[in-house]
Amino acid sequence: MRSLAMRKADEIIRAVAGKEVTLTLIGESGTGKEVLARRAHELSERRRGPFIPINCAAIPDALFESELFGHERGAFTGANERGRGKIEAAEFGTLFLDEIGEIPVEMQVKLLRVLQESEFERVGGIRTIKVDVRLIAATNRDLKGAIADGEFREELYYRLNVVQVMLPPLRDRPSDIPLLLEHFLSKFNKRLKREVRAFSPDALERLKAYSWPGNIRELENVMERAILFADGGEITPEELPDQIRRTLPTPTPRSATASGPTPARPR
Repeated sequence: MRSLAMRKADEIIRAVAGKEVTLTLIGESGTGKEVLARRAHELSERRRGPFIPINCAAIPDALFESELFGHERGAFTGANERGRGKIEAAEFGTLFLDEIGEIPVEMQVKLLRVLQESEFERVGGIRTIKVDVRLIAATNRDLKGAIADGEFREELYYRLNVVQVMLPPLRDRPSDIPLLLEHFLSKFNKRLKREVRAFSPDALERLKAYSWPGNIRELENVMERAILFADGGEITPEELPDQIRRTLPTPTPRSATASGPTPARPR
């Protein structure tokens, strides 16, 4: 059974998927923000349009404007042809801006215009382009703190902050781990042409006890490796990385009710 936190997150996604409101997903890296963003897209009337993800933290500042808004021919050295940006590519669909807190401050004003007016200009262009796109944002940063530090514009924050969905880290929702393990078993058996079907009790307990600092992304990587090297149809602790293999479940203390009082020795 899924954790209460993820059931609540899914309820919010279902409630707002069909509404043209800006959605912001908040959580640590690897908690599944893009998965929820895709789910919101697939449940919306835009599902026949494209879903365009962009990792804002992975784009150099000097290239960000062209990557997002596109450019006209001759706008800069090497721009031999007109180039469409991610916003145009997402026309009639959804643009997913992951790590939106990393957008350069000077670009935030232009993004705000897209949100408010549904229009922009390409780099080097003078023609205003209208666009029909829904934006879903995600961040692992404290955006209010970034506003105080002058790294994020307050008006953009409030424009994004229509509906927020919090995704807790995997260590706070251990009941989700067995479901995720089953999902990755199916996925990687198919991809790697393996037939691993189960976990030994020892391996399962260690997987459930581990803190998963890399969240779902780390779990996925561990599962791919374990399925690849599993000897037979079962994953054992031997297929797990050292840091997980060394993790031992916290023993459940026996209660006085369960164990009973220690009988007095006869004198």
